[in-house]
Amino acid sequence: MLEMRPDCERCGTDLPADEPGAFICSFECTWCAPCAEALDDRCPNCGGELMDRPTRVGKALASNPASTERHYKG
Repeated sequence: MLEMRPDCERCGTDLPADEPGAFICSFECTWCAPCAEALDDRCPNCGGELMDRPTRVGKALASNPASTERHYKG
């Protein structure tokens, strides 16, 4: 199951699990759309391809909430 991180690692923008607009690599590093574009869809941590993160909604989100641990280093 995806960790569903709550923020962009580059700029700190909130990325709710139930909304589109987040991008992840295979290690679940998480970026907002503008940052993913600025990074040419490559994760600066591992070099992996950034892909659209699926959303988690309804009962799935209620039963498996998103992470609250922020990863933005500022």
